[in-house]
Amino acid sequence: MAIAEDRRRLDIRLTVLQVSIAVAFGLLVCGFWFFQVVQHPKFKEMAENNHQRTLTLRAPRGIIYDRTGRLLVENRNSFNISIVRKHTKDIDRTIRVLAQVTGVEEKMVRDIVDRNRREPSYRPIVVLTDATLAQVAAVTARRLDFELPDVIVQEVPTRRYPDQSMAAHLIGYVGEASEDQMASDHVTTGSIVGQFGIERVYNKLLMGEDGARRVVVNSVGREIRSLEELPPVQGRRVQLSINYAMQKAAEDAFHGYGYWGSAIVLEPKTGDVLALTSLPAFDPNAFATGIDRATWNALNTDKLRPLQNRAIQGRYSPGSTFKIVVATAALEEGLITPERQIFCPGGGTFYGRFFQCHKAGGHGYVAMREAIEKSCNTYFYTVGNMLGVDRMHKWSERLGLALKSGIDLPNEVESIVPSTEWKLKRNGERWYPGETISVAIGQGQLSVTPMSMAVMMATVANGGTRVVPRLVTAVDEGKGWQPVEQQPSPFAPFVLKPETLSAVRDGLWLAVNGAGTAGRARIAGRDVAGKTGTAQVISLQGKERARGSKVDLRDHGWFVFMVPKDKPELAGVIFVEHGEHGYYGATIAKHIIQTYFAQRDGLPLPPLPPPPVTSPAPVRAAVVATPVAEGR
Repeated sequence: MAIAEDRRRLDIRLTVLQVSIAVAFGLLVCGFWFFQVVQHPKFKEMAENNHQRTLTLRAPRGIIYDRTGRLLVENRNSFNISIVRKHTKDIDRTIRVLAQVTGVEEKMVRDIVDRNRREPSYRPIVVLTDATLAQVAAVTARRLDFELPDVIVQEVPTRRYPDQSMAAHLIGYVGEASEDQMASDHVTTGSIVGQFGIERVYNKLLMGEDGARRVVVNSVGREIRSLEELPPVQGRRVQLSINYAMQKAAEDAFHGYGYWGSAIVLEPKTGDVLALTSLPAFDPNAFATGIDRATWNALNTDKLRPLQNRAIQGRYSPGSTFKIVVATAALEEGLITPERQIFCPGGGTFYGRFFQCHKAGGHGYVAMREAIEKSCNTYFYTVGNMLGVDRMHKWSERLGLALKSGIDLPNEVESIVPSTEWKLKRNGERWYPGETISVAIGQGQLSVTPMSMAVMMATVANGGTRVVPRLVTAVDEGKGWQPVEQQPSPFAPFVLKPETLSAVRDGLWLAVNGAGTAGRARIAGRDVAGKTGTAQVISLQGKERARGSKVDLRDHGWFVFMVPKDKPELAGVIFVEHGEHGYYGATIAKHIIQTYFAQRDGLPLPPLPPPPVTSPAPVRAAVVATPVAEGR
């Protein structure tokens, strides 16, 4: 009986155990079926996610055009070769093999990787920009052979400047964003942003929106398929006020005649910049894919300073071109009439010192128009003394010669037009009346930029509105060109008296078409009005002491102009660095002006005339005790 009971209990236990085992196996089978069949897509995707890469698709920057639709800046495709550390097993081997197959120095590749070790491992490190087709083919072949699974080749848009150095200081260049730019422009490491010129000032307009492509790669890094792609959005197209033909004419003339310097041409009514050049220049294409250290050092150590934008960063004594300000100020202040004559015996005595005129025998009796035409220093010594330095400063500011112009370019410097307050604040000294005499002919403690000279001429040309120069006139956000609203000038407009305009413009016209020194700008039927100026780099005594020095001490030359005289369509300045005489600038201006009218009238553009053969005698202004710079 007991044995039968024990057997029954054992059978029950065995049955329970068998059922339990069966249930357990059933659950395992169900689990395997659930995970392997039902959940198959989910786990497949999770597995693939372990081998996914998100590739950034760089957005092309916006294209830049001139006012006529001529292309100035575009994009081209290039190849970047990068290392993705997340998918590498031996970074040292990758560096070694990559350097070998691309033909670059291993140290260079290693330095680039070391500089970017702080970056997330999934972010590609670009070790070679603008790779050649041979380098791309070599890397691609090694990837197929599984030698470089952690190296990728990306096609990226790259900036291209078709005309190389033309308008380089105006257009600027691009480069990889610095840490400060990444914060201010809200971009990531490796982003290409504007670094100089228009490219920098309008970077947010020109930058597009990067896209992305998510791909699946296998265990050796080979791309299997693309999961999704968000295409990049190109930056906005931008139209500049620049006239390509006039810009080219200006630069051709400087190169053709063998000079460095700056040229600026404005529309007097609007302030639109039709031409702006600074020479010597640089090729912005050298920056597009990352400038090499040797080229960068060469640009920075070049004594000719090709990276300096002379138009807005160079300050120079204006010489006799400042007489336009003195004449306008005296007439507007009512201190003198255009008809009043002043006697020039060859100089004048002021505050116990004799200041020479450039004409040894003097000009005799001259009135305003003739004084401007012949650039009589004695006349302007006298008128400047009547005005005083503070009123000269006041009218310099009103006409646009003082302060910054406000042009939409970075790093503009402020012109210096002295005043009693300025000298007291700067040097802690009072202003001496004798200093006013030098300032009256554009010398002394007077230092202006070519841009401020151009604005001054535009103000005289339009009758009293100090314009703010501008470069961008229209933007295309995908719906066609939309004009950029011109910002109101922060300077209050005023109206120059008709007699002031008549006298000053007549004098400038005579300087070109009469007996003045600007005859090389004369164009039949165009009524060019202008004024030359020559400013010494150093005093005559200083030049004598520096004889034999390697420093270039030749005088600078200026030519300012408006055309036509009575209804000016153009106003501008030519600054010829170490040009010795202002009339060389008149020759350059003539070519620019002829180009403008030929294009406007639908005529063939004029060829560059041959360089002048003869040179008129220089016109100097000096003092007996302390010579001042030339005032022609």
